[in-house]
Amino acid sequence: MSEDGGRDMQYWLIVSGIGNFRASRDLGFTVQGLKSRHRRKAEKMGPGDKLIYYVTGLKAIGGIVTVTSSSFESHERIWSSADPKKDLEDYPFRVNIEPDLILHEAEFIPAEPLAHTMEYTKRWPAKNWTLAFQGNVHNLPPGDYELIRAAVQERTDREVNETMPGTEINEPALVVDRS
Repeated sequence: MSEDGGRDMQYWLIVSGIGNFRASRDLGFTVQGLKSRHRRKAEKMGPGDKLIYYVTGLKAIGGIVTVTSSSFESHERIWSSADPKKDLEDYPFRVNIEPDLILHEAEFIPAEPLAHTMEYTKRWPAKNWTLAFQGNVHNLPPGDYELIRAAVQERTDREVNETMPGTEINEPALVVDRS
């Protein structure tokens, strides 16, 4: 609990493939689903919490959103599992969200340098840093959130303020300052 008696803000790492990141993007980053085995984590999420997108395969950070609701259940198919054995997974535990800092795919931030300085990843040997990013959702310490947010903010500031010759970026990253 926070000093004012409310709940403490939580910081969550959402691990997803590029297809599921794009599905969230196509919805305007208005809702995020979690796999069925993560009901308890979804129930711990609440308004004001931050979600950081880690994109598997690319091993990169794609952006940050803010949770705007308590968790709810829905079975509308939006996201899918890359594992054919989990074809029935419909990511039923969801929260409404709004975008804070979303990067274009060409500007995603490589996660490895960040991982080597994060508190959360210290449980694993440095050479096996990707083990910290397995699974669908992880609760991060506030310092790790601040580290990642600073990197994303720096990248979005650069995107907004510089011309990007030779890229396919036709508009700046989505930047909504909800620090």
